[in-house]
Amino acid sequence: MRLLLALLATKDLQAVILVRLMVGAVFLSEGIQKFLFPATLGVGRFTKIGIPSPEVLAPFVGVVEISCGALILAGLLTRLAAIPLIIDMLVAIATTKVPILMKSGVWAMAHESRTDWSMLIGSIFLLLVGGGAWSADRAIEFFASRGR
Repeated sequence: MRLLLALLATKDLQAVILVRLMVGAVFLSEGIQKFLFPATLGVGRFTKIGIPSPEVLAPFVGVVEISCGALILAGLLTRLAAIPLIIDMLVAIATTKVPILMKSGVWAMAHESRTDWSMLIGSIFLLLVGGGAWSADRAIEFFASRGR
């Protein structure tokens, strides 16, 4: 029970909901699009950038983005949901943005990676502070503390 409460612990900040809405909505949308447009955003894209086993990894990443994006939107298990999204963004930057850096330079990479960096930093923020005042994590934490 203590481990669960530690995972749910959150700073009592109301503005965290804005970061949760941004990060959660983008990941949820991108995950759904991997299934709606597999040739350009799912298996086809993973094949094009050289990800191994794209027919397995693209749907896997789509499910991770959908489920973790939804958890972050709800503010449920926020810190736990942020971890796979951080890994997702690190892989995305390494596989798609570093080649742009090598080929076209820092400004082209900076332009192309702005969403990736925003999602990475937003996910790290959520890992550090939790879901905030208006989250399922906070509600569970509140009710669990009253039962002691």
